[in-house]
Parts: sequence; C-alpha cells; structure tokens
Amino acid sequence: MKNIFQSRILFLLIGVMCGVVCAAGLYGASNDAVNAALRPPKGTQVALVVFEDLQCPQCRRVAPILEQASKTYKIPLVRHDFPLPMHNWSYDAAVMARYFDSSSKQLGNDFRDYIFKNQLEINPQNLRGYAERFAREHTVDFPFVVDPQGKFAGEVNADRDVGRAIKLDHTPTVYIVSSRHPEKPYVEVDARQIDSQLYAMIDAMMKD
Repeated sequence: MKNIFQSRILFLLIGVMCGVVCAAGLYGASNDAVNAALRPPKGTQVALVVFEDLQCPQCRRVAPILEQASKTYKIPLVRHDFPLPMHNWSYDAAVMARYFDSSSKQLGNDFRDYIFKNQLEINPQNLRGYAERFAREHTVDFPFVVDPQGKFAGEVNADRDVGRAIKLDHTPTVYIVSSRHPEKPYVEVDARQIDSQLYAMIDAMMKD
C-alpha cells in the first residue's frame, strides 16, 4: 500500500514537472516562431517592413509615406519584393530592381521609386526602356540579359516565399517591428489608413 502511495506521488510530481517544462517550451516557441522578416535588422530595435508590388497603385501611394517616416524616426525601412501573379510586369521589374541592388541597395530602392513614379505609363513592352533610362541617368551598365543565371529571380522568389510563409495575401503589407516588446514583436499597419495611423503606431512600438 505504501509503495502504491509513493508511486502516485511520484507520478503527480512528474506530471507537474512536465507541465512546467512543456509550458516553458511553448512560451519559447512563441518567441522563436516569429519569422526573421518580422524582426528589426541587427543592431536596431524598431524598423518598418513592407512587402510591395511595383505595379500596385497602393504601393506607389504608400512608398513615400514610409520613406518619410523612416527618415523622421531614424529607423530602417526594409523593403521586400512581393510581385502578385495578376500583374503582368511587376515580376520583371522586381528582377531588375535586384540587378540594381547588386550595385548598391540604395540604387535598387531608387529604381523601385523610379518605377513607382512612372508606374502609370509602364507596360510589359516599355519596361526595359525605363530601366535603361534609369541606368543611363545613374551611369550604370544595364546588360542585354539582366539575369542570365537566374540569381536575381531567385532572390525575388525567396522574398515572395517569405511573404507566403507569414500568410501574406495583399500589397502593400506594412509592419512595424520591434525587439522592445517580446509579447507583441510586430503590428500590421492598415495601408488604407496609413496617413492617420502610422506615426502613432510607431510611437507606441518605440516605447519601452
């Protein structure tokens, strides 16, 4: 009888310990499960993250607002390419942007902004002409075959896969990400209300 009682006590203790360990494991998983794309770049605590499509009208509208917020708060703006299948030239434009990224990230982002600026006039037939003009204005070569090895397409595909992994289904998708709030490491900003909400949401995420 004594042995049975001791066995039950041991069983209960093991159960309690397992519960504590499992709970700790779940808590750790909840932190570790945050996709790397939804974390600030190394050395920063707060950042803006956007998944954009260069043919998307809303992305064109939001881009300068995000750039200004990045300058105002002195926080990074991380741009991801997420060309949507319904658009007929945004994928090729993203590949071209990656080509310019290979010279410098700033040049690649300048090209993205250039495409947004001229978005309404661009079509699949004249896209290359716009890219060539941009290259001339920035004294950069623009080869006849932009991506012979498929390297830049692979980078665009990798960005798109990241977006799919976090269940992204629209552009622009804008996040404010922060390492200051482990319980809430990121928030999504409604692009339709970005003019009125963005700065207040950044303020909230920057608070300790």
